[in-house]
Amino acid sequence: MDVLFQRIEDLRIDKDMTQQNIADAIHCRRDVYRRYEKGERVVPVWVLIKLAEYYGVSTDYILGLTDDPKPYKPSRRL
Repeated sequence: MDVLFQRIEDLRIDKDMTQQNIADAIHCRRDVYRRYEKGERVVPVWVLIKLAEYYGVSTDYILGLTDDPKPYKPSRRL
């Protein structure tokens, strides 16, 4: 299983949330969110960002690019 899909499932379970809870939080249907979590559907960037904000982790963590869940602080604004 791809790290992305495992991470979003693990984050949800760690917070004792249901798929419906997360679908409501990111404003999508539960069946759509379930497909993201199971790797049956590509996770759009806007969903990735909403999940990172919701869980307070970095998108790099969700994507499996780092094992450090803390979001980084940009050194300058774009």
